[in-house]
Amino acid sequence: MEIDKAIRECDDSRLKTKYTNAIYVIKRALALYSIQEVALSFNGGKDSTVLLHLLRAGYVLHKAEESSSQDDADGENTFPIRTIYFETPTVFPEINSFTYETAATYNLQMDILRLDFKSGLEALLKANPIRAIFLGVRIGDPTAVGQEQFSPSSPGWPPFMRVNPILDWSYRDVWAFLLVCKVHYCSLYDQGYTSIGSIHDTVPNALLCIKNDNNSKQKFRPAYLLADGRLERSGRVKKFSAPVCGKLSSVCNGLKIEDLNSNNMLTASIIAVGDEILFGTVEDKLGSVLCRKLHSIGWATSLLAVTRNDIDSVAEEVERRKSTNDMVFIYGGVGPLHSDVTVAGVAKAFGVRMAPDEEFEEHLRHLIGEKCTGDKNEMAQLPEGITELLHHEQLPVPLIKCRNVIILTATNVAELDLQWHCLIDSLKSNGDLVLMAPFVSKCLTTTLSDVEVAQPLSKLCLQFPDIYIGGYRGSRKGPLMIRFEGKDLSRIEAASQSLCQNFQPGAFSETE
Repeated sequence: MEIDKAIRECDDSRLKTKYTNAIYVIKRALALYSIQEVALSFNGGKDSTVLLHLLRAGYVLHKAEESSSQDDADGENTFPIRTIYFETPTVFPEINSFTYETAATYNLQMDILRLDFKSGLEALLKANPIRAIFLGVRIGDPTAVGQEQFSPSSPGWPPFMRVNPILDWSYRDVWAFLLVCKVHYCSLYDQGYTSIGSIHDTVPNALLCIKNDNNSKQKFRPAYLLADGRLERSGRVKKFSAPVCGKLSSVCNGLKIEDLNSNNMLTASIIAVGDEILFGTVEDKLGSVLCRKLHSIGWATSLLAVTRNDIDSVAEEVERRKSTNDMVFIYGGVGPLHSDVTVAGVAKAFGVRMAPDEEFEEHLRHLIGEKCTGDKNEMAQLPEGITELLHHEQLPVPLIKCRNVIILTATNVAELDLQWHCLIDSLKSNGDLVLMAPFVSKCLTTTLSDVEVAQPLSKLCLQFPDIYIGGYRGSRKGPLMIRFEGKDLSRIEAASQSLCQNFQPGAFSETE
């Protein structure tokens, strides 16, 4: 079999390991189910193309083992596994053409379905004895969360076994296989497309654009030249998400970067992880700095909390905040020590497992050498299926984003300043951040007592509900400081003047 021969003769030891493991999964499935009970879901993309050729090789090797023969000539030209293709009006013409050409080349028994995925499967499984379906799902795909190499279908779906031979393959592994085996793939990948959906949500990956000085049509390098596989979905078009209950969520794909109406308030929670803070051994200096940075982009901080170095404590805090805030920032407890449980706590909050991330491990190895390798590389394990690495040229290791949770590794203000700058750059370039009008403030000081100003301040809060009005003292005997915060400076001026009108001239003075 040409696929097996190409892999065995190549020098890529990692690809050989991935291939061997995938073939084992395929042969195990073919031993558990008859040929009539299995099917391949093929969509013309790079992952399903890899899966098709793995199945061709796996079937031949399985038949050879069954017949104790090293040569199964019939298997070279016959692929008896039923193949499912969901054809939709929004599919790229190139995908359609490639699919039908592939079917003709390898004599695929094609079931062409023109229904949605769930309805199509229900109809197909009702008419055929299919018990297992081979899928080209990889870790990092939206549908990969919680899946194993053998996973029963989800509740509410027709019953079948999902078989995922390339679940642990990376973008790099996929292209290594396609290039080593010299198999034909869809022509769109040579035009800069790295992840193909529908014609409405897919464009060439801008990271592969070839710069030119004239106004000629843009050209792109082929998909296999993408340096960082974690950015393969950068070619998926972002969509605008409408307001929900008067609030815009910053974590939906495609929110445009613009100043928004001040009535739409975006909120963030900040969670510090550290027993040392709770013991009073160290002082948390990052929380207040992060609050100011959020205010500078117009976001309100709804909570600043400190939690223990404990997976359950972290998970409980993240679980409470991720659904009530547009974004959650968490820092502390990140690293190789036994007390560094933040990433695992985030995974537990989302109900996913920790899984090795080969792309992240490469960054770690580049930073700290072979110290990060071993039987149990905890630092290279990230929440499965929900993690996005935020890259920036000024960061040696990318930041970790899990849905709307940002994991910061800063340990001091200088590191936080750098990570914040890189974070804003990364989120803006991805279209995943809304920049709102920044908060502005004004502070008045007075020697009046709290009792004297309490009632006028209470009335003022009712009169100006859009302005935050707070009072505090640096010391009990020091002056009272009254702070006005909001998005509209004219409203802040009006509120401060209204307060001063209740007292004698000179009772209040303005401070920086």
